[in-house]
Amino acid sequence: MKLIRIILGAIILFLDWITTPRGIKRTPELQKEVDDKTAKLALYHFKACPFCVKVRREMKRKSLNIASYDVKRNEQRRQELLEGGGRVKVPCLRIEDEAGGVKWMYESSDIVDYLQQYS
Repeated sequence: MKLIRIILGAIILFLDWITTPRGIKRTPELQKEVDDKTAKLALYHFKACPFCVKVRREMKRKSLNIASYDVKRNEQRRQELLEGGGRVKVPCLRIEDEAGGVKWMYESSDIVDYLQQYS
C-alpha cells in the first residue's frame, strides 16, 4: 500500500508540475496590497495530497503569497495544526483576523472559495 501511495504521489506531483497554472500579473503596488491582505494566512498541507495540490494551484493561479507548511515533514508545524485546529487533516488554512482570533478551515473546496476574494 505504501508503494502505491508513493507512486501515485509522484504522478500527482509530476502532473501538477507540467500543468502549473500561470499567476495573475499585477502592478507591484497592487501585489503588495494583496500580500498584505494574505500575510495572516497559512496553509498546512502534505506535498502529494491531491486536495492540497488543488489549493496550492489556486494560490498560484491567484498569485497569492501565502505561507505553506508541509506537516508531513515538519513535526513542529504538525503539532501546531493539531493544537490549533484540533486534528491533523490537510489541507488546512489558518486564518488570523484583525483582532488576533484564529480560524482553521479544513475543506479544500471551502479554502478555494475563500481564496476567491483575493482576485
